[in-house]
Amino acid sequence: MNSRAEPTPRLLLASQLIFNLGFYSVVPFLAVLMREDFGMGAMAVGIVLGARTFAQQGLFLVGGAAADRWGARPVMIAGCLARISGYLLLLWASDFPLFLLGAIITGAGGALFSPALESLVGGAEERRATLQPHKTTLFALLVIFGEIGAVAGPLLGSVLLQTGFDAALLVGAGVFAVMAVVFGTFLPATTASALATSAGNSAAAPPSDAWSCLREKGFVSFAAFYSVNLFAYNQLYFGLPIELERSDAGLGALSAIFAYASILIITLQWPIARLMKRKGPGVALAAGFSVQALGFAAIAAMAAFPPPDAFPALPAFLLVTALAVGHMCVAPVAMDLVLEFAAGRSTGAYYGLLASCGGTMVLLGNMLLAPLYEQATTPSLAAVSPWLVSAILAASSAALIHRFLPASVPAPRPQQLHTV
Repeated sequence: MNSRAEPTPRLLLASQLIFNLGFYSVVPFLAVLMREDFGMGAMAVGIVLGARTFAQQGLFLVGGAAADRWGARPVMIAGCLARISGYLLLLWASDFPLFLLGAIITGAGGALFSPALESLVGGAEERRATLQPHKTTLFALLVIFGEIGAVAGPLLGSVLLQTGFDAALLVGAGVFAVMAVVFGTFLPATTASALATSAGNSAAAPPSDAWSCLREKGFVSFAAFYSVNLFAYNQLYFGLPIELERSDAGLGALSAIFAYASILIITLQWPIARLMKRKGPGVALAAGFSVQALGFAAIAAMAAFPPPDAFPALPAFLLVTALAVGHMCVAPVAMDLVLEFAAGRSTGAYYGLLASCGGTMVLLGNMLLAPLYEQATTPSLAAVSPWLVSAILAASSAALIHRFLPASVPAPRPQQLHTV
């Protein structure tokens, strides 16, 4: 067998870490650059950052379908080249249109890279599962390695910023250039993402095209309910600053809270994934969304009252803990279930649709919450409403998502939902 026929899990996990390192060393500081160096207002900054996020999440399905059609290697290389182009545009940008274009191209790079990588991890997971069926899924490690990159990236970026934002952009572009060379060297021209993910399943799998996932009502429904996870986790960036303002904890606590969330994920993702593997997908998904719903409900219960004097950031820490733990319960399980939905067919578009649904939910959910958050900056009954809405959304997924598990996965019995 060709030694490059199957990329190793080490290469795939390292790719996730390095890709996040190159991303988080630049993008978190983009708003600061636009405001302080170019004097742009909050509206301009918000449009640029929102366009980048929507371009990435909205194009995930396209990126996944491209990986299914042409293989992961060219699509992942294209993602690296798009990131390089986006960073160079940001380097040369001095006005709003160039910043906007650079941000959109940067987002498109992520949309090309991530579904292709996830489809390769899915193929590696199926091969591993045939030999070690009870071992924790590779997707748990993918979350951990991604989080390490997300923690190390801002640290690298803050060091590079000492010599200017241009240095951060050039180093980030260099990281993606090296990755493009690595992918061209070590990934095969045709990878598992362009083929059936499992030889054992492919013979029985129905024929499919790149968009067949859109015709599967069960998977589309599953992706819609799962999208609440990304919406909930996004409240760390949208709703958490509002809570810190309400509790007078100060935005200075934000970096400490993000560091706390990263430590939780790096240290707890593996043991939580092992526990969820034993409990099964139905229980894991119900438990994870229930924990997120409880976190939102806890904030809702405290939002009308002044924060505790001794620890004003307590509600924020409770929220972050619940959202992080819930995310750790559901994310690896959902990524693994995509393999069951695909049933031997190409998985790139499936992973892409899962992510695109999440991005759509974030956009729609944030539009719903935005006017509610305007009333949530001080302790009052009005401050309860955005958190209550979020709690209801998470509780709905906890109660209903098990109905849309793939046919090969048995739904949990009602009493199982109380065993975690």
